Amino acid sequence: MSFPTADVLHTIADHSLHACGAAPLGAGPHSARTPITGATLGFVAATADVDTTVARAATAFATWRTAPAPLRGELVRRLGEQLRLHKADLARLVTLEAGKIESEALGEVQEMIDICDFAVGLSRQLHGLTIASERPGHRLMEQWHPVGPVGVITAFNFPVAVWSWNAALALVCGNPVIWKPSELTPLTAMATHALFEKAAASMDVPAHLNQVLLGDGSVGAEMVAHEGVPIVSATGSTAMGRKVAPVVAARFGRSILELGGNNAAIVAPSADLEMVVRGVTFAAAGTAGQRCTSLRRLIVHRSRHDEVVARLATAFASLPIGSPLDSGTLVGPLVNMFAFDRMQAALATAQGDGGAVAVGGDRHLADEAPAAAYVRPAIVTMPGQTEIVATETFAPVLYVMAYDSFDEAVHLQNDVPQGLASSVFTTDLREAERFCSAAGSDCGIANVNIGPSGAEIGGAFGGEKTTGGGRESGSDAWKGYMRRATNTINYSNDLPLAQGVQFG
Repeated sequence: MSFPTADVLHTIADHSLHACGAAPLGAGPHSARTPITGATLGFVAATADVDTTVARAATAFATWRTAPAPLRGELVRRLGEQLRLHKADLARLVTLEAGKIESEALGEVQEMIDICDFAVGLSRQLHGLTIASERPGHRLMEQWHPVGPVGVITAFNFPVAVWSWNAALALVCGNPVIWKPSELTPLTAMATHALFEKAAASMDVPAHLNQVLLGDGSVGAEMVAHEGVPIVSATGSTAMGRKVAPVVAARFGRSILELGGNNAAIVAPSADLEMVVRGVTFAAAGTAGQRCTSLRRLIVHRSRHDEVVARLATAFASLPIGSPLDSGTLVGPLVNMFAFDRMQAALATAQGDGGAVAVGGDRHLADEAPAAAYVRPAIVTMPGQTEIVATETFAPVLYVMAYDSFDEAVHLQNDVPQGLASSVFTTDLREAERFCSAAGSDCGIANVNIGPSGAEIGGAFGGEKTTGGGRESGSDAWKGYMRRATNTINYSNDLPLAQGVQFG
């Protein structure tokens, strides 16, 4: 397999940036690198400091919060149109910076388009309640109001979709957005912001409704600590969340946390194994195992264990691995060699705990791309749920364990610190319903007969325990970007007090 030269990759990036209306690669303090070859694509300019950025957002908020919500929705609709027009260009940058194959990169941009559509409809449904009052001649109601600038911290693996989950909702709710993207993916952020600015320029809206802060973790830390950012939505590792949450809480801000996942699927005796093989292979190996919802633990009934492992090993061994720019590739690279080293350390620990590698785990294409981290997705059979199995490794490693009773399987599923996504493959109605009940999966996402990855924007996305407890995207996640006001309106000529209190 041959890989494009650094110059060719630089040209592809510049072409896509130009198409989106973003500045080309040039001199600047921030580098852009591609996991496809490990080469540096170029450098990008610095952004404004955090204080200036927050001040601009506060000025925009003073006007934007009073704009009718449907007008705010119109801005998001126009953003969605820009994304439709430039879907291929933005997806190409996702491939270059995150290493996603073409279909996954296009799918990520489609997710942005979908959430824009959702938010446009939402802009006409930001409803409160009218509540019966105990006092005659009184009306009790609640309203939802904008809060202020929303800080959004995103990770490399979904460099643009997660921004859109937050930004589309925050904007229709009346809040400006300050975006701190991963330092590994500055180009996708620049291109997305340029498309947003095109949409904003077509309307009479305040400047600085979306701003981008490029830089390392210190920039994000400064934004997290800033009193002028009442809401911080942060996506990343649990370790990152442990730093963000107390800082935001200490200043009485609100945080929306989407942190680590260590997702499991249960394969029951009645499961359709054709469905299992397809669902598990994508969930575990798709995006090179670098989704927060990637499948990392497979809990298989002992009667089906050996057959499932054998069939999955065959499927894993046949996966085309290579440059995500090639149309036939299904598994692209890990984001960097650090991720590869962590994967190798996890495999060594698992083997030391009695695990056996059934397939994969080795480096691939090292001669052709020595600075890149291509690996074969691994399946490791384990005697039980050891410490390494209960630890999230952001790489394509699937641990397989056997179970005897359904209660045991659910216990294994829940017996990890994380609580993001889960699934069960079964044709037994009782097992399916139990898994989704209060006594079943303790995750924010519990699926039946599909893998844990691949969430749709219509449902609220997020998890429990060390996953952070936040919710983004669909359902009523919009309430996380607003403040609630309870109003009592007296339209009578009297002034009765609540609870029958008499005063005077």
